[in-house]
Amino acid sequence: MHDTLSPRRLRALIALAWLVGGALLLLLTPLSGHSETLGWTPAFWLLIAPASVLVAMNPALPMSLLAALLRR
Repeated sequence: MHDTLSPRRLRALIALAWLVGGALLLLLTPLSGHSETLGWTPAFWLLIAPASVLVAMNPALPMSLLAALLRR
């Protein structure tokens, strides 16, 4: 059976990938979450923005996507 992703689920997966990639970038590079010149901009665009997209779509969606990934 061929499963296709709905546009809503695709947006959620993109936001989740953005969130995970941003978290890894902040953890594994010298990029800090806060700087004098940029303020909290790096942390906002790498963590808060994708998280807010996921929560706006459906508050339970991030946990259900994570549970689905762990089941596979």
